[in-house]
Amino acid sequence: MLRPDLQLASLACANVPSATSGPARTYGSTVTSSLLVAGALGSLILQLFVIPLGLLPRATAYGWLLVPLVLTSTHLWSILHESIHGSLLRDRTWNDRLGRALAVGYGAPFILLKSGHLLHHRFSRTPRERTEVYEPAQSTWAEKAPVYYLRLFGGLYLAEIASVVLALAPRRLWHRLRHLLDTPDTVTALLFDAITGRRLGQFRLDAVLVVLAYVGAFLAYGSNWWMLLLVLAGRAFLVSVADNAYHYGTALDEPLEAMNLRLPRLLESFVLAFNLHGVHHKYPGLAWHSLRGAFLADGGRFDLGWWRAVARQIRGPIAAESLQVAAVVEVLAKPDREDRDAVQRMLH
Repeated sequence: MLRPDLQLASLACANVPSATSGPARTYGSTVTSSLLVAGALGSLILQLFVIPLGLLPRATAYGWLLVPLVLTSTHLWSILHESIHGSLLRDRTWNDRLGRALAVGYGAPFILLKSGHLLHHRFSRTPRERTEVYEPAQSTWAEKAPVYYLRLFGGLYLAEIASVVLALAPRRLWHRLRHLLDTPDTVTALLFDAITGRRLGQFRLDAVLVVLAYVGAFLAYGSNWWMLLLVLAGRAFLVSVADNAYHYGTALDEPLEAMNLRLPRLLESFVLAFNLHGVHHKYPGLAWHSLRGAFLADGGRFDLGWWRAVARQIRGPIAAESLQVAAVVEVLAKPDREDRDAVQRMLH
């Protein structure tokens, strides 16, 4: 039987190459993870309710406190990421409960974020998920650019939070949308399969909680509602602009392909070693505190600086023919039963 870390890697990256040996599965400590979650939830409560109800009535200048709090958005996503991989806590029930609580504050249902991210591990750099890549025979730079830049500068997060509108959609509408959106260049069909398979009730409950939380927050801000809108815009930008920086311009048809990006050690700790993304894709079963050791064991080589990697995305879409092709993965134009079964296993 495979070790737990290899089981996770094989499920998250089914039909793709994965490490055949490596460090054992690790988890965050109960104390450290609890403190991280408490800090993240505290930051969200400050942003959504404490500042508008307790401080802004005294002076609108207190709104400047939102600036450093918005900058914790990457930290929030990093903690959510640990929960998505089941690494936040060894106890899976509490791991997912805390993940769901954080996701409500983030603004999107946990099952959507979890399913989408695990599909990313399986299909990254394959035809189903090539964020910046276009095929010259089918499209042009100018045709790809508007959608690419919209996603880069906030669209990814906006799509995640917009998903809550599906909370009241009947199951048959989900299935209809799934068939309409099922194309070879997206994981949307598999994402819908993952949610409607066994988790639609969870999605609906969390979506309702997201709506209640943010309707309440906008009411709390009152005439200062624009401040909360700027908070969400800032979060959208930070989350979206960093998302594909680890994969931009990397080899195609190689789901384990990701870059390790250099950051000062203090910032590396702040993002829970998310910058060591190449190591994470190779060993997705490692908790954040284990990534630095695995990085050093693999040679300790950075591919780029984090800031440079983020900035170079401004160059825009890249023609597929200009990128190296690993040619090791076969991705079906339509997801088959094996694909769908693997998606469901990833969620357990």
